Amino acid sequence: MSLKLLSYNIQHGGTGRETRLASVIRECGPDLVVLQEATRPLVVERLAKETGMEFWASRERESAAFVSRVPVERHAWHPLIRPGRGFMEIVLAEGRGRVYGVHLSAVHSSWTERRRRRELDLMLKSVANDREDFHVFVGDFNTLAPGEMLDARKLPPRLRALIWLSGGRVRYATIQTMLDAGYVDGYRAMNTSDAGYTFPVWDPHVRLDFAFLPVRFAERLEACRVITEAPDVRAASDHFPLLAHLTI
Repeated sequence: MSLKLLSYNIQHGGTGRETRLASVIRECGPDLVVLQEATRPLVVERLAKETGMEFWASRERESAAFVSRVPVERHAWHPLIRPGRGFMEIVLAEGRGRVYGVHLSAVHSSWTERRRRRELDLMLKSVANDREDFHVFVGDFNTLAPGEMLDARKLPPRLRALIWLSGGRVRYATIQTMLDAGYVDGYRAMNTSDAGYTFPVWDPHVRLDFAFLPVRFAERLEACRVITEAPDVRAASDHFPLLAHLTI
């Protein structure tokens, strides 16, 4: 079975942009959409209806949510360090695997990168008993992969100041931790030369959104791309969505 998995940060709950968000989702034609910043269940319910997705789940003030056309056996939110910034577990029906929706802490600084590392460590420990089965982590990791650079000049002055106050240089380690834990960066595996920037849509210069598979299941990834040309994509959210094609 093929699964088209979309990860999409819908920005501040998505209120007032439901029609545009639904347009982007329909254009992508996904089977399962994992959302971030989806803190308003009424918005998620409307997205499910407008995209013809039978299954959906959202919880007030929780960032992670989903809409799906494929059956979901169960789902759960798991806390991490900050309220609303846990991760979501989505168990597909008929033993087809798990999808984990991720939204790590934001802001570029050495302090917040350490927090993201702690969040990731807790997340990996939480799923340790199920890591032998097929699963995927998708979402907004709010950090950079090894070898990728941040042009701090593009940040607002207050965020540039935060980098300076935290040491002047952010030592990004969260994604390397994921790789060291035995996962493949899905986008980079499929696109060795394209930058794959996902944020912000008006001046893309960083890749914050990722899809990770265990190395032993890497051959199940058929394609992975950033959706930049769909109608309404630049008006719907401040992130471009990430679409992965999987065999499950």
